[in-house]
Order: sequence, then C-alpha cells, then structure tokens
Amino acid sequence: MENHFNMNQEEIEKTKDIISNYKNKSNSDLTFAMDILQKDFDFTKETLLKMSEHLDKLEKSYNLILTEYQFRKNGIKNR
Repeated sequence: MENHFNMNQEEIEKTKDIISNYKNKSNSDLTFAMDILQKDFDFTKETLLKMSEHLDKLEKSYNLILTEYQFRKNGIKNR
C-alpha cells in the first residue's frame, strides 16, 4: 500500500494489518480499512483517468509530428 493521501506510518501499518487479518478484526477496524481503501481507489481511478487523457494527447501530438516528418522525408511539398 502506497501513501497517496498523507497517511502517517501508523495508519499505513494498521491498514496493512487489518487487510492481512481481517477475519479477526473489529467492525470499527474494518470500517477504518474500508475508508482507506475507498480513498486509495478514488485517488487511483482519478490518476488513471488523467494519465489516459495525457496518453491520448501524447499520441495525437506524436502522430501529427510523424505525419509531417513522413511528408518531408518523402519529398512531398504540397498537401
């Protein structure tokens, strides 16, 4: 588990312990872990969406430059 939203080391260790031993933990511990996991899920999802948009923009930019390069390389002056 990585620390994406300012959890302290104690919270990180507690969450790891709850995940690895959830059958023996209290309901309040399970709620604590679910809250942390939901925050991590939301953060990860948002990050992936942003990265996907960025990747799309990179691909469009690359293809634009590649097309221009190929026109120049093949000696085509007018398009």
